[in-house]
Amino acid sequence: MPVESVDPDHKAFLDDYMGRLHRATAVDDGVFARISATRASWLRTREQGGRVIFIGNGGSAGIASHLAIDLAKNASVPALCFSDASMMSCLANDYGFEDWIAHAVRLNARAGDCLVAISSSGRSKNILNAVAQARQMKLDVITLSGMNADNPLRNLGDVNFWVDSRSYNIVETTHQFWMMAAIDLIIGRAEYPAS
Repeated sequence: MPVESVDPDHKAFLDDYMGRLHRATAVDDGVFARISATRASWLRTREQGGRVIFIGNGGSAGIASHLAIDLAKNASVPALCFSDASMMSCLANDYGFEDWIAHAVRLNARAGDCLVAISSSGRSKNILNAVAQARQMKLDVITLSGMNADNPLRNLGDVNFWVDSRSYNIVETTHQFWMMAAIDLIIGRAEYPAS
């Protein structure tokens, strides 16, 4: 199949878009230190007999689920994600949407666990309330946010990641990229078989 020419407007959009992603995923020693600290937290969690619990909404929930699976399967660190529809609808019905994840943490987390809270805006009430619950239970907390630099989630964790972008897809892609890097840092290589 011959290579098609690119519409100039599409090329301009995509040049800008890829530039935004490149800037968002640009790393410095601070990002490297946070990725390394995430690795250390997850390994400490495993050594304590705990689990890494991932939470998010929408696209961040999809990323949370993917990360939990990869961390458990590929890096041998016990992990889970609160994404069961029955649990969500039960707890949201009983306690309200803003508090359902906090109650999931209360009911399921235990000493030695680590909570990874993902919110692109850093303003999702159910994520913020879950982090408050995790703090009350003295769990390690890792946060991932973006958008505005003053978002409330940005400074609530032991390790805090923030993406300087106003684009949800750029923020979510960067969150997933950084967390996959932490998983692969545990594994010790970037290429390995799927099974």
